[in-house]
Amino acid sequence: PRRPRPLTPRPGARARRVVSVGGGKGGIGKSLIAANLGIELARRGRRVVLVDADLGGANLHTCLGVDLPKKTLSDFIERRIERIEAVITPTGIQNLGLISGAMDHLDAANPRYAQKMRLLRHVQAMDVDYAILDLGAGTHLNVLDFFLVSDHGVLVLVPEPTAVENAYRFVKAAFWRRMRNVAAVFGYDPLIRSLLAGNTFRSPVELVAALGQRDPEAAETLTTQLATFRPRLVVNLARTLQDVDIGNAVVTAWRKYFGLEMDYLGPIDYDDEMWRTVRARRPLLVENPGSRAARAFGRIVDGLLALDAAAARGERAR
Repeated sequence: PRRPRPLTPRPGARARRVVSVGGGKGGIGKSLIAANLGIELARRGRRVVLVDADLGGANLHTCLGVDLPKKTLSDFIERRIERIEAVITPTGIQNLGLISGAMDHLDAANPRYAQKMRLLRHVQAMDVDYAILDLGAGTHLNVLDFFLVSDHGVLVLVPEPTAVENAYRFVKAAFWRRMRNVAAVFGYDPLIRSLLAGNTFRSPVELVAALGQRDPEAAETLTTQLATFRPRLVVNLARTLQDVDIGNAVVTAWRKYFGLEMDYLGPIDYDDEMWRTVRARRPLLVENPGSRAARAFGRIVDGLLALDAAAARGERAR
C-alpha cells in the first residue's frame, strides 16, 4: 500500500483555522479528542498539524501511537530550531502531522512572554488547513492565551459535578482574560478599574451595564469585541440522555449569566472501544472507525466545518 506523504507545510501562508482543545481539569480526554478530531479532518482531505501545547506534560504522541520524536516543541521554544515546521513529525496518517510537546526542559512549561508570542505567531503562520492545539489543564495564563488566540476554542467537560464546575471556572477565566486584553487595547483599563473599586458585579453583563452609564461608546465597543469570544462545547463520556443534556444546560447558563453565546458541538458517547484503543496505543478512528464514539467525532467535525463555512460566507459578504 502507498505510504502516507509526510506533511511539510509551505512557509509564508497561515493556518486557515486554529483549534484549541482545553478544559478545567486533567483526565477528561482532551488529548484523545484533539487526536481524533485531527484524524477526522485529515481523512476529509484537510491538511492538519496537531500541536501538543500541554507544555511539560506531553502525551499526544501516545494517543497517536507514535514514539516520542527526537525533535519536540522544546527545540523550537529554546531556539535550537528556528522554524516550527522543522519539528513536524509524520504520524503515518495521510495529511496529518504532529508537533510533539516539550518534556525535557522545565522552563518550557512556563515560556517567557516573548517565547509564547513567537510560538503563537509560528503556529498561526503554518500553511495548513487546521492547526489543533492540545492544551494543558487549569487556568494558567499560557493556557488561556492559547485558547483565546484560536478560531475555535473547544471546551471539554465530562458529566460530573466537579468537572462541570471546573469547566465554568476555565471559561470564566478565559473570558475575563479576554476582557482585560480588550480593555487594554482600547484604553479602557482606568475606567474599568474605577468601576471595580468598591463594587461587586455578579456577571460581566452587570459590569458592561455600569460601564454604559459612564461611557456608552466604551460599553458598545467592549460588547462588540467580547461577542467574538464564543467557545465550542463538547461533553465527553456521555452515558445517558441526561449527560447529553448537560451541554444544553451549560450553554443556557452561559447566556444567562454572561450574556454571550456558546456553541454545543455535541456529546461523545462513553464507549469501551475508546479505552481499548488507548491501551493498545492506537487512535480510535484508525482502530475502529465504525464505533459509536468514532461516529460522534464525525458529527463534531461536521459542526466545526459548518461554523467555518458560515464564517467564510460572512467574510465574503463584507
